[in-house]
Amino acid sequence: MDFWLPLFTTFSFSLLAIKLINPIAIKAGLVDLPCDRKVHDGNIPLVGGIAIYLAVLTASVLFIEHSRDLNLYLVASALVLFLGALDDRYRLSVRVRLVAQILVSSLIIFGTEIYLTSLGVLLGNIELKLGVLGIVVTVIAIIAGINAINMIDGMDGLAGMLSLIAFAALAFLLSRVASAWYLLPFLFIASLLGYLIFNLKRHTSSSKIFMGDAGNMLIGLTLIWLMVIGIELKSPALKPVTALYIIAVPIMDMVAVIIRRVKEKKSPFLADGQHLHHLFAEFGISRKHTLIVISIVASILAAIGCLAEVYLVPEWIMLLLFLALFCVYAVCTDKAWNKIKS
Repeated sequence: MDFWLPLFTTFSFSLLAIKLINPIAIKAGLVDLPCDRKVHDGNIPLVGGIAIYLAVLTASVLFIEHSRDLNLYLVASALVLFLGALDDRYRLSVRVRLVAQILVSSLIIFGTEIYLTSLGVLLGNIELKLGVLGIVVTVIAIIAGINAINMIDGMDGLAGMLSLIAFAALAFLLSRVASAWYLLPFLFIASLLGYLIFNLKRHTSSSKIFMGDAGNMLIGLTLIWLMVIGIELKSPALKPVTALYIIAVPIMDMVAVIIRRVKEKKSPFLADGQHLHHLFAEFGISRKHTLIVISIVASILAAIGCLAEVYLVPEWIMLLLFLALFCVYAVCTDKAWNKIKS
């Protein structure tokens, strides 16, 4: 099969879907309104996630051999997309979102009977096997992934670029072991490129759109699920610790923000303006340069994870390195915020 045909088809479907859905979203009130945390002009259509899903769905029907596991993923992703669209339109409570995310995670896990069975060899030569507890760990991982992408989506192009980088890493790793799932991350890359043209207004005829919670939840679910698939293959495409590097920036940002909120005796689910891109803005760095810097850092970390797989770096070393990087990140950002506040 011509490798470029699925990519070009998905990219074209993404552009077409955006053009078709945009006026419908505006009439239905599926738009993002400016507020104290969202500085933009006018009401921006939240159609990016829906367009990405429709493009990937159509291309997967045409180019990927269907199986029970793929069909269950498509159903679960449609459900999480619908949940996100409802949240975009009606602002669902945290409890409703979490319960729905648990149900969707459970559906795909019990339907496919695929979940994390081990955390890898992290203690010398001892493998941390999970057994049935792996189901709970996988549900938590999916929810964490969904919300990490959601929380990092606060600036034009940021969630899209970080997602594109993560999908590129997964495409590389899954391709190395000739997994049947390898084409799915490529389809998401093509669809995200179509979305980014509108989100970043890279063409004069394009109108700005946002991904919305629908897109964040869809991408978060897909990234984590592809990682679980890759980890649980007979010939694994990646180790559990490598997953941390693939989505390092969203994970580090989410955990650091939650820790900061808890220290300040605030709800960890309370939205605020203390994410990494907000910190760049406080120091007067432009959005363009912020996007470039964060994307480069994310690319380097994802590349480290991929190279560690290629050169068989021990998992415990990779874990210690990641924890050290996170500690440096958390301490530096915490000091930066304290300096701003003072």
